[in-house]
Amino acid sequence: MRLQFILSEIGIGLRRNLSMAVSVVLVTFVSLVFVGAAALLQMQIANLQADWYGKVEVSVFLCPAGSLEINCADGEATPEQIAAIEDLLASPELDPIVQTVFFETKEDAFKAFQRRYGDDPTYADITVADMQAAFRVKLADPEQYEVVAEVLSGRPGVEEVKDQRDYFQSIFSLLGGLTILSVGFAVVMLVAAVLLVATTIRLSAMSRRRETGIMRLVGASNLFIQLPFMLEGAIAATIGALLAGVSLWFGVQAITTDWLGSGDDSLLGSANLVSTSDVLTVAPLLVGIAIVLAAVSSVVTLSRYTKV
Repeated sequence: MRLQFILSEIGIGLRRNLSMAVSVVLVTFVSLVFVGAAALLQMQIANLQADWYGKVEVSVFLCPAGSLEINCADGEATPEQIAAIEDLLASPELDPIVQTVFFETKEDAFKAFQRRYGDDPTYADITVADMQAAFRVKLADPEQYEVVAEVLSGRPGVEEVKDQRDYFQSIFSLLGGLTILSVGFAVVMLVAAVLLVATTIRLSAMSRRRETGIMRLVGASNLFIQLPFMLEGAIAATIGALLAGVSLWFGVQAITTDWLGSGDDSLLGSANLVSTSDVLTVAPLLVGIAIVLAAVSSVVTLSRYTKV
């Protein structure tokens, strides 16, 4: 009987304040979409860092003819200088750090250049002589790049030591900026959701002051009186959270699975992108946030508007 009474009171409250309840659902939905997007972006950044940082190489570019770098004042790197660099990479100092070393000759560099730009008439005059030899070094721990750079930079025959991670920093910075933006929007919208839940519960409590007064006269406890109002806010917020989870699921399916995941780009094609299973991991968090926010709003509001 008590359960039936509570359910009927919830139905009455939602019908009386239907527009406000719908507003709570929509605001909670939008705010939790931003929360979920921020969480998924952070997961994506972690995946890309683990994936790409494990594949990037340190490129030791050797002095080409006509280089203006101080190290290259004597001209193009000589065979003796190249051999000295190769010995240094195999030395006890760098051997624990270096995983593999590949020497890319000018011919190798030209073949790679042709594969990438062979059809572009702008580069039709480029020849093997214009290429630059380099050592491609893969590290056992990519974070040890500074050690390799410190040892090799400034050596005779070395023009530049470059870590390929620099190419990805702009991508990570963009994703990090989007994460911060999503968190900012989420905070604003969550505050709006809390205020709307509080307003909805307050209106519902004020419209039923007579009923709650009668319930107090017959000895009903505070929990029994307040529970229908609390559940109204929780139900509206939970519906918003579920809608947010569904929207994120379809968004991830459309963007990462159907679009990016099916592309021909080798970098993105091999990248560990977030998937719908990650959304299923985030979705319970969104529901939990919605319930907590609704509960906090309800307790604060009801402590004032359901007193005798």
